[in-house]
Amino acid sequence: QVQLVESGGGSVQAGGSLRLSCVASRLGPRWKYVGWFRQAPGKEREGVAAISTGGASVYYDGSVQGRFIISQDEPKDMVYLQMNRLQPEDTAMYYCASSLNDGTQMRNIPQYKFRGQGTQVTVSS
Repeated sequence: QVQLVESGGGSVQAGGSLRLSCVASRLGPRWKYVGWFRQAPGKEREGVAAISTGGASVYYDGSVQGRFIISQDEPKDMVYLQMNRLQPEDTAMYYCASSLNDGTQMRNIPQYKFRGQGTQVTVSS
């Protein structure tokens, strides 16, 4: 069974940085993408960033392009999201998610098959 466990959330002031980590265990040879999506209270889930097997492709939502960086350490089953120049609108629960090679489009991160429990990010002005 795939396990995704997030960590690294917290509270920061606007302009600050956080790095989220995701332990992505037992993905197996069929996984295609790992990514992050977020959900703020009263809002829909929003894809943030994703990375493909081996890091050949990356995707960023326009709202985080240039501020967030997704990376992976496959031997350690780790995926990271470096978040810089955080703004209050980045406040949300952040979830790590993974997709099998099942036709799911890379940008459709909230629809990935597996997800973790989430880690809260709060940015104050």
